[in-house]
Amino acid sequence: MKAMFTVASSPLFASLIAASALLVGATFSHADAMLSAQGKVLFAHNCHACHSEDSARNTFGPSLSGVVGRKAASVPRFAYSDAMKASGLVWSEDNLRMWIADNVKLVPGTRMRHVAISDKAEQDYILAYLKTL
Repeated sequence: MKAMFTVASSPLFASLIAASALLVGATFSHADAMLSAQGKVLFAHNCHACHSEDSARNTFGPSLSGVVGRKAASVPRFAYSDAMKASGLVWSEDNLRMWIADNVKLVPGTRMRHVAISDKAEQDYILAYLKTL
């Protein structure tokens, strides 16, 4: 069964909100908050089953608190794959985007399995949310 999103969760709606914020003189932080709110919804649907937002708690996957800018395979008390440990990655926005789109392509041999998110707008939403953690 395919998940259905409301008009409020569409990429077009988010673009209109961001453009409206600029036209009425609102700060970027308001537009960023809107993107982040949508990212939280996508995170809940795609990531939360395996990842915690709590820095003190790993689940099936490592905590994603503070992930943006963090060295890959560096969360304490998590058993990373040898491939991830050897990757040398830092979780920049570009690397996170590539990971979200196709993690196995970015790090062959990773143990993580997930449904790839190839839609750039949805990636933007998730990245906006990850920046808040």
